[in-house]
Amino acid sequence: MFKKFTKEDVHTRTNLKSSACKTLKAKLVTQYPLLEEHIDELIPKKTPVILLKCEDKIQLYVVDNQVLFYQQFDDLIPELRIVHKYPEAFPRVQVDRGAIKFVLSGANIMCPGLTSKGAKLPDEDWPVDKIVVVYAEGKENAMAVGKLSMSINDIKTINKDTGIELYEYLGDGLWHFKD
Repeated sequence: MFKKFTKEDVHTRTNLKSSACKTLKAKLVTQYPLLEEHIDELIPKKTPVILLKCEDKIQLYVVDNQVLFYQQFDDLIPELRIVHKYPEAFPRVQVDRGAIKFVLSGANIMCPGLTSKGAKLPDEDWPVDKIVVVYAEGKENAMAVGKLSMSINDIKTINKDTGIELYEYLGDGLWHFKD
């Protein structure tokens, strides 16, 4: 989604009203319940939240010149720096070492990279379209954020095709974006 993202992709810039900020906070806490204890630190009351509308109906939410979340259609998706700051607040999966170079070049994650020896999937079944954070075997920090293309049970049983559609990854256009 952000492979070649630049400032030229931003069309409009708007300050959110305080009521819209409250709605944004509520939606974030609903979608990521573990973020609730950090929400006022993430989006302080007197700090303006800026909405950047971009190509392909993407909206970026910016606080203090840092993109916190972005949205395309419904889901609010965390930017990787926020994931690094609050790693426990987001659902996570792990890929094996062989998938690292492909993920860091922007490729979607295939099921075998999620089910092999070095990979880890949660025990419970997550539905299709759930936003997940991708970690790599042997690495401490997240390297990507994406959306499940199959449920966790389907990834484990079918074990072929795309398991996660990648949205952003370390070193992409959003990672280098400065407002």
